[in-house]
Order: sequence, then C-alpha cells, then structure tokens
Amino acid sequence: MMQHKESIKVDDWLKKAEADFARVGLRLKETDIEDAAFHLQQAIEKYLKAFLLSKGWKLKKIHDLEALLDEAVKYSEDLESFRELCEEVTGYYLVERYPFPAKGPSADEVKSVMKRAKEFIKVIQDEL
Repeated sequence: MMQHKESIKVDDWLKKAEADFARVGLRLKETDIEDAAFHLQQAIEKYLKAFLLSKGWKLKKIHDLEALLDEAVKYSEDLESFRELCEEVTGYYLVERYPFPAKGPSADEVKSVMKRAKEFIKVIQDEL
C-alpha cells in the first residue's frame, strides 16, 4: 500500500479548509446534520493548521481544536476569543465518527456555530 505524506503548504490546507466549509452548507441542505457538523470541525481544524504552518509550526496529527488553538494563541492573542467555538466544535468530530447514546447538534446549532466560524475564518485569513 502506498503511503501518503501530508502537505505542509499553507495554500493546500486552506483549499481543503474552504472545501470542508462549503460542504457544511451542502450537508445542511441535505439534512445530514452530523456530517455538516463533522465538516465544520474539519474546516476549523484545517484553518488552524494552515495558520500554524504559516508560523513555522511542525505539522501534527491532531483533531483537538482546543489544543491547536493553544498553539495558535502563541502567535495571535486575538484567536483566544474563539476558545468557546473550538470547545464546542471539537466534539463534532466524534459525533459523526463514533456511536454515542447522546444526540449530535441540531441544524440550528450548526448554523449558529457556522456564523461564529465565519468570524474565526476572517481573523485567520487576515493573519495570513
């Protein structure tokens, strides 16, 4: 089996982040809320990784948005204001991928978080 190495190019991560963010809206229209939430988590993760890579950070396989935010705040204290967003969205990764007795977020919750995520994305883009 061929082994693939992840890119460390900021633009590659931004393209993937943008694609994931676009999928959130598509999945909401399809009423696939869990997948919409998953792609929202993935978009934020990739935006954070793009930001960190632009600062010389060594790429790590990690999905915990809070841990990534901890690293990002070292370079931009403005990102600290998105701590609550990262705390909430980190769990979206698990809801789609693993069985839990609790329900995932509602469509309204994902839409609300998506609005806050747009603010986050703007700050990241301004910092790049």
